[in-house]
Amino acid sequence: MPWKLASLGTVMAMAMLAGCNTTSSEPASAPVATESGHSRCEAQAAEFTIGKKASPELLEQARSRAGAQNARFLKPNDMITLEYRSDRLNLNTDNNLVVTRVNCG
Repeated sequence: MPWKLASLGTVMAMAMLAGCNTTSSEPASAPVATESGHSRCEAQAAEFTIGKKASPELLEQARSRAGAQNARFLKPNDMITLEYRSDRLNLNTDNNLVVTRVNCG
């Protein structure tokens, strides 16, 4: 009986560890640097958007000034992931799509 439990435990451990293995055929790449020489978002540079109406042009201007790779508007009831990305700019808006807060992540 103990032999069966030990074997089962070994098989379970191997199965769990196999799930942690990555099998991507693409090589890992280094973060891409922006014009400012780094890949991190600088939210302070995009604070000019606070109080302005959300638009695609405003989003692109904010992304560019902040040095972010990606940007998005977040409305009050939007569902978001808890994934933190230092190269992403978030422009939080109210229900009227006016920017109320700027942060990276």
